[in-house]
Amino acid sequence: MSKILFVMTGAHHWTLADGTQHPTGFWAEEAVAPYEAFKAAGHEIVVATPGGVVPPVDRASLAPEFNGGQEGADKVAATLDSIDELNHPIKLEEADLADYAAVFYPGGHGPMEDLAVNADSGRLLTLALESGKPLGVVCHAPAALLAAAKADGSNAFAGYELTGFTNVEETQSGFADKAKWLLQDRLVVAGADFQEGEPWAPKVVVDRNLVTGQNPASAAPLATELLKKLA
Repeated sequence: MSKILFVMTGAHHWTLADGTQHPTGFWAEEAVAPYEAFKAAGHEIVVATPGGVVPPVDRASLAPEFNGGQEGADKVAATLDSIDELNHPIKLEEADLADYAAVFYPGGHGPMEDLAVNADSGRLLTLALESGKPLGVVCHAPAALLAAAKADGSNAFAGYELTGFTNVEETQSGFADKAKWLLQDRLVVAGADFQEGEPWAPKVVVDRNLVTGQNPASAAPLATELLKKLA
């Protein structure tokens, strides 16, 4: 089958408004669920990170309370350990969109730290959007869309219907009053037509070739929608 590019954070922390470095990385479920779906459909996965560093998992995302109990947590951890692609990422700055049939960005707070201001990622996202190839972005990963600027300075995703981690969810997570900025607010300012669903419930928004998911529970349904576009 074809190759799918997983663009992932290389950030181990998220800098809060007071300068505190909150430990983070990518959110396990948001990488594992789509990975399993894409591999089951016969696709090859290539991981890319800024500088080609091994993407760090947010240790909190491995906790039983976020995985339906200890059994679920053990399964997610075991699957992560089995994903060899995570240990051999390519450099994001060297990724060539022409080599891939689709692009996917898992979330976690990590992208708020690095991908939100990464010009290489921004260029790749802009090219992917313009190419018509399926582009999936979930939870906090839409922070990367903020770096996608067109030649006239406007955001490439302005006018697109999309979703991402909401202000309500960030508040309920306990970080809204600690963050330098909130994802939903920034996407609205960038011109996106932000679609907000119920907190923590799966929500996927499809607009042309762009498929976005609101939160961790949206990762698996997003993968299903992305696969439809690859069929």
